[in-house]
Amino acid sequence: MGEISYRRAGKSTHLAVSGGFVEVLPDQVTILAETAERAEEIDVARARAAKEEAEKLLRAAHPDTDINQATIALERALIRLQVASKGR
Repeated sequence: MGEISYRRAGKSTHLAVSGGFVEVLPDQVTILAETAERAEEIDVARARAAKEEAEKLLRAAHPDTDINQATIALERALIRLQVASKGR
């Protein structure tokens, strides 16, 4: 999971990506991602809600809580919010 940015014709584009592969060659970079969202496509309210829900699960520390999944959800939400802020 992370952020990717690229520049084309002087315009920067930011993406939130998760999963996949990257191939780097001297003259080309190829990215095959499971998910990729442009900053302007991200639903900020939904990302904030996901962040709050993940934080709530991690704070509660209920025995049935999958801590790894909650941590991944929190990281994904934070990245989406970070990327969204760059497209507004």
